[in-house]
Amino acid sequence: MNISAADAARFRPFSQRFDWAAYSLGFALSGFFDGILLHQVLQWHHLLSGLRTGAFADLRVQVMADGLFHAGMYAIAVVGLWQLYRARSHLARPGANRRFIANFWIGFGVWHVLDALLSHWLIGIHRIRIDVAHPLPWDVAWLVLFGVVPLVIGLRLRRRGGSGTASGPGGTAIAMLVVAQAFAAGALNAYPVRANASANTTAIVLRPGASAADLLAALDGTAARILWVDPQGAVWVIAAADPPSRLTLYRHGAMYVSGTFSPAGCSAWLRPGGRSSDQPL
Repeated sequence: MNISAADAARFRPFSQRFDWAAYSLGFALSGFFDGILLHQVLQWHHLLSGLRTGAFADLRVQVMADGLFHAGMYAIAVVGLWQLYRARSHLARPGANRRFIANFWIGFGVWHVLDALLSHWLIGIHRIRIDVAHPLPWDVAWLVLFGVVPLVIGLRLRRRGGSGTASGPGGTAIAMLVVAQAFAAGALNAYPVRANASANTTAIVLRPGASAADLLAALDGTAARILWVDPQGAVWVIAAADPPSRLTLYRHGAMYVSGTFSPAGCSAWLRPGGRSSDQPL
């Protein structure tokens, strides 16, 4: 039986470039999922929440570290997309869909395994929940749910895939769900759900060069109450049932404005009534 060169190429083993494209994209999206959900939406920790001395006690440094982390994930995603582009001919091969989805989930799970082992337990730069008495159960649950389970799914798909037919729409739907979760988390961070409007707290970090007068101009005429201000006047925590819009605060010098999602973020421990500055503006 004569087999054309094109048909023979379809059954060649997948290249390392194709495999690493999926690994990289799974790894990067796992980092985005964790960073957007835990750093910005739920606000359970920052990347360097375990470091609380010196410059690391400054919220601006913590926010910058989160930004650098996301920039790193962007870089890894770009590398993965470039590898996928160069290996795009593999997409026409039998089993390519299953192979890609399997490797994607392997990369997704590996990120969370490394994060747990290195960031949580060996280096200790953060934990999943830093505001609980016993953080270990949270670390373990997160590791199992988003590290071990995706890794096992990916390895099983890879083992069953071989050179057989494509996996169908199921794996693709799961991957698209992860992407949708990342975008939804970003949208929730920009327009957060306010579970208890009467108890909203918002942390505001001013840009270098911005003055307190700029921020006070944005708050003028509102019912916002100042709960806390750092000695340099760069970080403010306010409470308001209906605070100024985030865009207004950014226009008046804010570099970072926290969301308010239940549970509240790192400013939730502040409550009206504890400071002399707690007065309506």
